[in-house]
Amino acid sequence: MSTTADQNFQNKKTTLFIVLSGIFLTNAILAELIGVKIFSGEATLGLEPANWTFFGEYVLDFNLTAGAVIWPVVFITTDIINEYFGKKGVRKISFLTAGFIAYAFIFIVIVTALPPAKFWLDVNSTDPNGNPFNIEYAFDVIFRQGLGIIIGSLTAFLLGQLIDVYVFQKLRKITGAKMIWLRATGSTLVSQLIDSFVVLGIAFYVFGNWSIEQLIAVGIINYIYKFTVAIILTPLLYVGHNIIDDYLGKEYAERMAEEASGNTSF
Repeated sequence: MSTTADQNFQNKKTTLFIVLSGIFLTNAILAELIGVKIFSGEATLGLEPANWTFFGEYVLDFNLTAGAVIWPVVFITTDIINEYFGKKGVRKISFLTAGFIAYAFIFIVIVTALPPAKFWLDVNSTDPNGNPFNIEYAFDVIFRQGLGIIIGSLTAFLLGQLIDVYVFQKLRKITGAKMIWLRATGSTLVSQLIDSFVVLGIAFYVFGNWSIEQLIAVGIINYIYKFTVAIILTPLLYVGHNIIDDYLGKEYAERMAEEASGNTSF
């Protein structure tokens, strides 16, 4: 390997990490901000509500947080970073992202506490149909989340990422460079099982008033969605790998993947 070729490879490697980190960070923060909206999965597909009953008491439909729409992008990006940059790469971007999410929440709290300008309230005092509208209240409700949700979200995020990278690398030791779908899907299924229940448990059981039965019921619905999406999006993982292999060059890409698999400690 010539010095010029090696320098070119290092530049591409750095650029790749910056791009992947940017995708990861943007989608993670965006998911947190839009996650306050709950949408109907059945209505989106034009279906009737599922009306599933859990524990003979809770009737649940596929009502999901809007953040779930883009979290699959985070799943895929995590697995790609894991494949080429290993545990250190995922751990680095995960802690950075958690820090930026906390930073965003701090400034949201500060901004929502600022007194609104009177003209802003006046020009937005009615909705398009002429009904009274309090834009300050709407702004605060949409952006300000409870302490329990923030703590639960950050804890679940970090725990899920650390478990994901651990399972991914353990599976890579077994499969080698082949069967990307197995280690990507397997690590996501394990990590999101933890994530689905941790965030709900902290936010609504520890800090809220949910019963353990309701926690389990809603957690199952969330996990079913993540389980399904993880499988459906597997082909996109191969597309991402092919693009990166072409960008880096097959030889360099394989070398990075081999180096990334060297550390499987938790």
